Amino acid sequence: MRAERDPMLRVEWTDPVTSRKGYVVIDRLVRQIAGGGTRVRAGLTQDEIERLAKTMTYKCGAMNLAAGGAKGGIDCDPHDPGMRDMLVRFVSAMRPLLDSYWATAEDMGISQEELDSVFAEVGLGMSVNAALKATGDPAAATDRVRRGLAVQVDGIGLADAIGGYGVAEAAVAAASHLGLALGEATAVIQGFGSMGGATGRYLHQHGVRVVGVVDVNGAIVNPDGLDVEALLASRDSHAEVDRKALRPADTEMPRDEWLSIPADIIVPAAVPDVLRSDNADQVGAKLVVEAANIPSTLEAQELLHERGVVVVPDFVANSGANSWWWWTMSGEIGADAEQAFKRVGEAMRDTVTRMLDYSRAHGVLPRVAAARIAEENLDRIARETEER
Repeated sequence: MRAERDPMLRVEWTDPVTSRKGYVVIDRLVRQIAGGGTRVRAGLTQDEIERLAKTMTYKCGAMNLAAGGAKGGIDCDPHDPGMRDMLVRFVSAMRPLLDSYWATAEDMGISQEELDSVFAEVGLGMSVNAALKATGDPAAATDRVRRGLAVQVDGIGLADAIGGYGVAEAAVAAASHLGLALGEATAVIQGFGSMGGATGRYLHQHGVRVVGVVDVNGAIVNPDGLDVEALLASRDSHAEVDRKALRPADTEMPRDEWLSIPADIIVPAAVPDVLRSDNADQVGAKLVVEAANIPSTLEAQELLHERGVVVVPDFVANSGANSWWWWTMSGEIGADAEQAFKRVGEAMRDTVTRMLDYSRAHGVLPRVAAARIAEENLDRIARETEER
């Protein structure tokens, strides 16, 4: 990767009611727009938001999207009864950015429905308001997005399903590169929310045996394979699995011991930095597919790479939902699940294959390979914009 550059903008906000902090970082603008979610998490820091914003830049670049990266959020427990009021104040304070440069969406701790309700209360319309305006025809773009958000797939909104579908397609492409037969492969999903849950569903549909699922209450394990659909159906609004849905052969173990579950593929789909230099040696999988944002440190990725473990980085693996938003807003795809799955699947397989080929040819981490490809794509888009 090229030398580190400072983000375009850092904002630190102090809530006048609770004195808690909120943050926004715009890493880079491309065609005067940047995209990235708003998260709600106790202990959130500006450093985390800055790392995530840079990741969003790479996410857009890796998938050839004409946008830069941004991220925002508030340091608040999503279960706090005052969370929504704090989020309303934060969004109101960030209105100049949200009305012009920063398109945001759901992230950890907040659903798209609740985020859009906050934006409506503030008078900003949808959370992607800035990107809708950038299309040149906001009314038509808004209609496309609203129709897309209304599409259901197996009882789940398309916007939630498409992210996990993309992660599964990234795993399929990487497994093919490794010569790993899906019908003989096993997987553990760490985090069973919208991204992890959908990933589990689509990996299962590809023939992968999901042997472990981890939520906040612990790990659920079955070496013969879990009933993924039953576990999905049992989740509550906080993505916690109802243990009454477990079968007699399913067992439980402490959440922090999830890396001890034997599997060919692991999918970290929850919080940042769960894979670090102090636990990378516990990874027994051949393939790590990052569904969460920044779930592993660079040091962990380097240690895994030395051992021959392939890590598909977050900004590639979990880019399906972000790509769906931009393609739908721009009209490149319609409000149709089949179109969305086809486009995401093709883009994911192409991107993962190109990344792993580059990584092998140049002897660099897959993350470094993907970042170089992303920067090249964004620089080309910027040049083409200037030439117009």
